[in-house]
Amino acid sequence: MAGPDFRLHSPSGPVHVECGKPESALQDLSMIPPLVSIPENPAPKNGELFELVTRDRVSLRAARFKAPSDRPFKGTVCLFQGRAEFIEKYFEVIGELNERGFTVAALDWRGQGGSQRRLKNRRRGHVGNFADFQNDLDVFMEDFARPECHPPFFALGHSMGGPIVLEGARRRTTWWDRIVLTAPMIGLPGLAADPMTRRLAVLLVGFGLGRMWVPGGGAGDYGERPFENNVLTSDPARYARMTALCKAAQDVTIGSPTIGWLRAAHHAMELLEDPERVAQIRTPTLFVAAANDKVIANRPMEILASQMRTADVVMLPTARHEILQERDGIRDAFWAAFDAFVPGSPTFPD
Repeated sequence: MAGPDFRLHSPSGPVHVECGKPESALQDLSMIPPLVSIPENPAPKNGELFELVTRDRVSLRAARFKAPSDRPFKGTVCLFQGRAEFIEKYFEVIGELNERGFTVAALDWRGQGGSQRRLKNRRRGHVGNFADFQNDLDVFMEDFARPECHPPFFALGHSMGGPIVLEGARRRTTWWDRIVLTAPMIGLPGLAADPMTRRLAVLLVGFGLGRMWVPGGGAGDYGERPFENNVLTSDPARYARMTALCKAAQDVTIGSPTIGWLRAAHHAMELLEDPERVAQIRTPTLFVAAANDKVIANRPMEILASQMRTADVVMLPTARHEILQERDGIRDAFWAAFDAFVPGSPTFPD
């Protein structure tokens, strides 16, 4: 007997696709907002929107963008965003991957984008434990990407997606043939990395204050900040595009992280300081770093890459944190590194 079906949004309206999925992946799109398309950031015409349900009953928004039939097919890129991001922010990147012959499978993490929020205040960027994101990965990869897309599979992750993807690769060594991470959050800079900050976050979470904003945080988002002196990109045109998108897609944006998120992030990064765990990450990985990054710290990433058996680092000299939202010259350098590394050959050393 056929199992439950995926339901999706397509340019021609709602469509039902029989998939034979287990009950944990049943979805009806009742909780999932449609993709937002604006003139400055048009949605790819080949997008299909899905709702996934995790084993702990969290509703996730996912999307598939099939490779064009007139290109040699190279595989499926699984796209994993950073904190506070959402699928629409990557429309340009998705188009560029499609043009290279890749299908793209994209996911909004729990607590952000079009996925389910766990707090009454939807603007608070909160998660209690990064292990929860592994539930998101499990349903995304096992019940959606692997059955519904075609191999080989590659991971492309940004910032917060970095430690999540690396933990996924440690747990499930055969999910992806290769991993590319842009500005991965392996360490934080300045006061955020101070041991006193870590201890204070643990203390405040213990007192039940984990759902409060981090000090100085609030509901403001990307679209409310002026371009001048921003730490994300040096490209005014792409920054203006993201500003317009955030204003048009306020239902999928969030504000600052909570204290609980900060504590969870510290713990996730601390796990990558364990040599035994790092040795279990066997998937070839390329770290693409921004030399002018003020959001994450590059040194912990470089140390991690030196400890991994199949990792390398490409440093982009003038880039800021959001490499894929940067100026054309910086993005060209990223794509040159990506194209040299992916698809490559699957390598799983003993």
